[in-house]
Amino acid sequence: MSDTYHNPDVTDGAPLPAPASLPRNLLYSIAADIGGVGLPTTAAEGTLAAYRAGFLGKAIGYRNGQREIPGSRIKSLSLHPVRLLANIDRETYYGARKQYLDWITSRELRRRPTSYDCFHGWSSDSLRTLITARQLNVPSLIEIPTWHRNKFRRKPFYTKTERSEGDSWKSRLHISRQQMITEYRLADLLLVQSTMAAESFLADGVDPSRIFIVARGVDPEKFRPATPPPIFRLVFVGALIKRKGIHHLLKAWHALKLKDAELVLVGTVHKEIEPYLKEYKTDSVRLPGFVPNVREKLENASAFVFTSECEGSAKATYEAAACALPQITTRESGDVVVDGLNGILIPANDPDSLAEAIRHFHAHPEILPPMARAARTRILERFTWEHHRRRLLHAYATAMS
Repeated sequence: MSDTYHNPDVTDGAPLPAPASLPRNLLYSIAADIGGVGLPTTAAEGTLAAYRAGFLGKAIGYRNGQREIPGSRIKSLSLHPVRLLANIDRETYYGARKQYLDWITSRELRRRPTSYDCFHGWSSDSLRTLITARQLNVPSLIEIPTWHRNKFRRKPFYTKTERSEGDSWKSRLHISRQQMITEYRLADLLLVQSTMAAESFLADGVDPSRIFIVARGVDPEKFRPATPPPIFRLVFVGALIKRKGIHHLLKAWHALKLKDAELVLVGTVHKEIEPYLKEYKTDSVRLPGFVPNVREKLENASAFVFTSECEGSAKATYEAAACALPQITTRESGDVVVDGLNGILIPANDPDSLAEAIRHFHAHPEILPPMARAARTRILERFTWEHHRRRLLHAYATAMS
């Protein structure tokens, strides 16, 4: 039993695990595409880590969207029968997708009990397969893109919503709190994306030796520095919701009344934010909506802001740093920003600290270029997809040991 969670050194020159310490035949599954945008990118990079190291047995997902791994190694569920439920509510449909994937994966593991020597699944996708892995004595990892389901709070095993739903056929398809917590208990190793995510598991009493940080990555060739704009332009990318602090950001920006400045909020406006837009939106606030290619918005920014109160590790912070943008963000958003080096860390849900950080960036443009250089350097040294794959190899070696 370790006193601390695992957070390996993956910088250039750091040793990789010995091949003998890695699995021989990995079974990987995710209730998403393997290759694409967002989570499918992470899945593609994860399967690439195993494939390039020579131990990917089979990966199961809903579509094969990558090109390097042979199709014979990837089982696509694109013609799944769960499609028949697509017209019912979102929660039921996605719960059914996850449970169908879990059934297929557990069946694959049980049908070939002597072939696979390691299982890598994702939180909320893997209960049945984790039980099978435990029965067959196969080491297992689950990747968790968020915090612990309890989010630093003590909560009942069944939620209020679950108690009120009863035992309907729809409720049996939903992914429940107890399913996710049971997955945490069954997996040998829990892969999380940041120190705050790790701490959320420690707060719930999880053995530190079972927690392993596998930060995400970014492609530094796709997201590159550009020439700063002639005015101060602060950009946010993500869903415009309260959890990401958009209401605080609008309030702070309205109160500052900065000259020669713009706030660009890239993302879909949710209903809970509409009252704040009505009260605080000014002519200096831009709302381009959902943008398929956020790189253009990042390349035309002076700085980036991301004020979330809860994230596994926000993808947008990696992309902004790769574009050499100083950031104003929270520790809850991930580990990309080091306070004073490549940005300013503020407490979550603190509009006064947020306003002061924005004012400081606007009033002191001379601090932005060195922060920009540090942001790009930190990505190149710690947070590319190559670093992500290296972390995964260390995680597999730990699980096998």
